[in-house]
Amino acid sequence: MRRLFTSESVTEGHPDKVCDYISDSILDSIYEKDNGARVAVETCAKDNEVIVLGEVTTSANIDYESVARQAIREIGYTKEEYGFDAESCKIQILLDKQSPDIALGVDDSLETKNGENLGHGAGDQGMVFGYATNETEEFLPMPISLAHKLSRQLTNARKENIIPYLRPDGKTQVTVEYEDNRPVRIDTVVVSTQHDDGIALETLREDILEKVVKAVLPKELLNENTKYYINPTGRFVIGGPVGDSGLTGRKIIVDTYGGYARHGGGAFSGKDPTKVDRSASYMARYIAKNVVANHLADRCEIQISYAIGVAKPISVYVDTFGTNKIAEEKIQEVVLKNFDMTPDGIIRALDLRRPIYRQTTNYGHFGKDSLSWEKIITL
Repeated sequence: MRRLFTSESVTEGHPDKVCDYISDSILDSIYEKDNGARVAVETCAKDNEVIVLGEVTTSANIDYESVARQAIREIGYTKEEYGFDAESCKIQILLDKQSPDIALGVDDSLETKNGENLGHGAGDQGMVFGYATNETEEFLPMPISLAHKLSRQLTNARKENIIPYLRPDGKTQVTVEYEDNRPVRIDTVVVSTQHDDGIALETLREDILEKVVKAVLPKELLNENTKYYINPTGRFVIGGPVGDSGLTGRKIIVDTYGGYARHGGGAFSGKDPTKVDRSASYMARYIAKNVVANHLADRCEIQISYAIGVAKPISVYVDTFGTNKIAEEKIQEVVLKNFDMTPDGIIRALDLRRPIYRQTTNYGHFGKDSLSWEKIITL
């Protein structure tokens, strides 16, 4: 059976990703000085104004405005003509301490209060998902893997002056044709990139096709029937927070599996690892990837659910979509035996109390070898 599946990615200059990057930069700046801090930071941006809001409990003294400006600078919004600029933008900081009602459940889990020393409780209720497949070397679905490669190359072409007239905002999309659940061909490629005014559309389309698309997409998956849509509206000069407002946590499908697997109830960026929205999603990916990497299944999805203030998961669900090499009940036993899914267990196993989060913001939170939840162990 043949079918098509599409995933998208965005560049660092996309308005939502600008906000994600500011939030994760603030988290890292706090963790550099206080790795026991509680952080839940969100950012919103519109035109030349940024608002940083949320809850932070820390002993660290942080110049939040300077951190935000540096993050914007690193993305590349450094010219007044963009309308959004690191030096001139107005930044408002609205941060308070974590609610004592929430802290009551996080400081000591329900189990700890009842005499079973399991450390911290989950920072919120909710469910998370992790997924892995053996169809790519990074154990990600091919559509999101290729969409991220395009977005990263689009940014590299700008920052390395390969295409000097590009601006920071951009989106990519890849449609992959599957035959019997295996990727066989790229059907459609979409790239929309912000650019300087006055650039001929024909020049831009030729440059993007040769220096971005064909530079990173596997040649064997492209053929004469592959369709390319490059800046299909014809003009993309106004972008970033000027073209559209930005908000932390609004690109959750870009952050995970491109829609190929399910997503839990919360976003990632700006949250410290006591928030299971983030840390347990990383653990679920870690488990799913190791199930596949250890050849227990070709595909695996893990769901873990939590109650606020409780350390142990409420449920753990394993689905291998009929690709399991041993009984799914046995795989579930392996998972429960080898992985501690309490908040403290996750933090210890993945070493999450470190300033590592800025590197997760762009091009997906999964599939990067430098991240602890991507390491492969023997089960």
